[in-house]
Amino acid sequence: MLAYICRRLLMMIPLLIGITLISFVVIHLAPGEPTDIQTDLNPKASAEMRERLRDRYNLDEPLMVQYGLWVVQLVQLDFGESFALDHRPVRDKILERLPVTILINSLSILAILALAVPIGIIAAIRQGGLFDRGSTLLVFLGFSMPSFWLALLLMDWLGVRYGLFPVVGIRSLGYEYLSGWRQVLDVLHHLALPVFVSAFGGLAGFSRYMRANMLEVIRQDYILTARAKGLPERLVILRHALRNALLPVITILGLSVPGLIGGSVIFETIFAIPGMGKLFFDGVMMRDYPLIMGVLVIGAGLTLIGNLLADVGYAIADPRIRQK
Repeated sequence: MLAYICRRLLMMIPLLIGITLISFVVIHLAPGEPTDIQTDLNPKASAEMRERLRDRYNLDEPLMVQYGLWVVQLVQLDFGESFALDHRPVRDKILERLPVTILINSLSILAILALAVPIGIIAAIRQGGLFDRGSTLLVFLGFSMPSFWLALLLMDWLGVRYGLFPVVGIRSLGYEYLSGWRQVLDVLHHLALPVFVSAFGGLAGFSRYMRANMLEVIRQDYILTARAKGLPERLVILRHALRNALLPVITILGLSVPGLIGGSVIFETIFAIPGMGKLFFDGVMMRDYPLIMGVLVIGAGLTLIGNLLADVGYAIADPRIRQK
């Protein structure tokens, strides 16, 4: 298993290099430069000032030279200095926002797994029944409903009209004066709607995948043999069928991590949550190249780690994978 993990880690290095190179080129292909925001609205900004700013940010260098300078900083775990007016280190900005995004996505994944697996199992066992039809309706709603529209709808109904949940931020006024448990409950209260929006689409898809896998597994000969031996139905489903049915779901879970992180940009912006998604959106609006690349590197790293965890989980569930 250790050799398998080491091979997967080594394969992540060229993937990360390719992701950063493509992202760096695409970002610089966008029209405009960071200096435009600082000089266009300043009537005193001269052409000489523009050139000095471009020289300070190394924007006058060829694109590959800029990428090389950025890679040298990245190897030293330095994402550079933000082009924003505060000129803070990008690493500090990301470290402030990263825990919030990880918390939201972790809660979303836990909610998806906790609900999708039993929904898929019950729908497969009771194929064609009322529960199966209801879960099918849930799938269509989850796939067809845009996440931003669902977020705005929940904010209006549950936040504005009925006042059941907060609609902005992750903390209430006077948060620092609350006790430890009250602070935890306050954060969870604020994250209820964002986590639901983040998990709703994934819940619909994963429950359907689980149902399809269970239907395929319970028709196999070894399941018929287990039932013929007189084993209880619960033992047949949970011990013999569930483990094999989870194999494709584990893979899909790893591949869904990029979607969850990408979705953070939408609901963090809508709910004004100070996470990496909101930070990335602000960086794009400001054309803050170091900040954008820093967030992309962290997102790519988390995505690769998610895929690695999926591969490890797949290898644990299926020992044949470790021998490849």
